[in-house]
Amino acid sequence: MYYTGFADEAADSIEKQIQVTKELGWEYIESRNIDGTNLTDISDEKFEEVAEKLNEAGIKVNCFGSAVANWGKDPRDEESFKKSMEELKRAIPRMQRLGTKMIRGMSYGIPKELSPDNPELEDKIIDNLKKMVKMCEDAGIIYLHENCMNYFSQSYEKMDKLISKIDSPNFKIVFDTGNPLMADNRIGEPPYGKQTSWEAYQQLKDEIAYVHIKDGTFVKETDSIFPEMDYCYPGDGNGEVKKIVKDLLADGYDGGFSIEPHMDAVYHEERDNNQDDARYNTYLEYGKRFMQLMEEIKKEVEED
Repeated sequence: MYYTGFADEAADSIEKQIQVTKELGWEYIESRNIDGTNLTDISDEKFEEVAEKLNEAGIKVNCFGSAVANWGKDPRDEESFKKSMEELKRAIPRMQRLGTKMIRGMSYGIPKELSPDNPELEDKIIDNLKKMVKMCEDAGIIYLHENCMNYFSQSYEKMDKLISKIDSPNFKIVFDTGNPLMADNRIGEPPYGKQTSWEAYQQLKDEIAYVHIKDGTFVKETDSIFPEMDYCYPGDGNGEVKKIVKDLLADGYDGGFSIEPHMDAVYHEERDNNQDDARYNTYLEYGKRFMQLMEEIKKEVEED
């Protein structure tokens, strides 16, 4: 078992991301953005600079937090499929350079104006995902599908269907404890109820190879894809973090736990030094609190 996290929530620069990781005593970063640009999209020169700094610091990238097939890509648009293929093709040699074996991906966005029942669209998405999973398989990489705001995470039924349709040892689930709180369970006709973290976990647990730690409370719907959420430290919200992690450990889970606080993750805003310090310190505190929570959970598992 190991700890890691989306260190771009602590800082933009790779230097500060490395610094906070070492301050936590961790060896890994789940790399997403460097100076505001995804690791798959930075220039070759910048990537080599990042790789050298990671190597010098003795820090490894355990997972690429890519935008492949993410919620912002419409599955009805052929360009979405093309772009994701290109992103994956760029990512694979970079992952091989860093010795990274996992990439976070999704299953494209949810066309909210459509009914949840679209067999033709689902077949199209699955066919595309199978091609990308085969690329990963050939490269010795695992495609981790996240339970985020994407097509096959829009309901418990869709989760089951995705797992049954993609039969590959290189296709697994990264389970985010906080994401179900903001997601509708789109079965039947609206209005839909929200998913719960525990129920979503139960649907996916047999295929979980990696875990994102996020916690919070749903506030209200908005005009954007994402509702308003009140994110908080792990164990303080409705993400059932402790219950899920305890069940994972009791079942012998020995993989990574990656923190994704989202407590100060508005990347597009200009920041002064005080805001930068707040980001860094929040991430640091989040990591420390999760490690403390983990020690409590381990004791309970041992006692049960």
